[in-house]
Amino acid sequence: MSVRVRKPHVVAEEGDHKFVWLGLSEADAERGVLTNQYMIVSGGEAMLIDPGGYFVFERVLNAVTEFVRPDDVVAIFYSHQDPDVVGSLNLVTEFFPNARIYISRLWVRFLPHLGALEGLDVVEIPDEGMEISIGGSKLVAIPAHFLHSPGQFTLYDPVVRVLFSSDIGAAVFPKGRWYLFVENFEEHVKYMEPFHRRYLACTRALRAWLKRVRGLEVEIVAPQHGAIFVGENVRRLLDWLESLGAVGAELLYAETVPRGPR
Repeated sequence: MSVRVRKPHVVAEEGDHKFVWLGLSEADAERGVLTNQYMIVSGGEAMLIDPGGYFVFERVLNAVTEFVRPDDVVAIFYSHQDPDVVGSLNLVTEFFPNARIYISRLWVRFLPHLGALEGLDVVEIPDEGMEISIGGSKLVAIPAHFLHSPGQFTLYDPVVRVLFSSDIGAAVFPKGRWYLFVENFEEHVKYMEPFHRRYLACTRALRAWLKRVRGLEVEIVAPQHGAIFVGENVRRLLDWLESLGAVGAELLYAETVPRGPR
């Protein structure tokens, strides 16, 4: 039986600046949780965002070359350290030789365990985040620590007003169910809620991230898992996150943490 591959899709563009979703293969679902990979192309240069694990790399490489040459990829942004984010690192460094790696300073010392070669060009993202220049455009790495990783970043593209949200806004589809863009938000919540209740560490971290993001002009939110939010569904997502209440440690240890005096 043939495996269907969904083609890459330009999510947003302005002039020569593009934010691209790098496609999907039905075979991905047989090898683990479905993941989204993205690329920003600007001024003849490109950045890959969470290029994924070993088994998706061939698809990602083929998708990238529909838009740019491998030598034009000058940056790889890793939002955190999970294997579905960084698992193809040794292939990434081989096929994108000009790429500089951007990752939280917490995770740099773990990269050799992925088989990465010595001399890797790595930029340690400080806890407070940083600006990253690609093709003359400035992208912003925004702290999202403990949502779920203790060293995690989201990435804002102000040119096309797209926010890559890493695992925030993630959804886990049941077998046989998939769509690229959220249309029915209320229906989509059931695919998001279990993940957010268990994986996000605490509401304090979530509120801090929301405060930062609400100060930005965001028209599209693109998570690492699940579907993309556009327009009014961006507001619905942020409002839903605000209303979540207890998550993570607050739920898991609710009965074991001593309560203070009333």
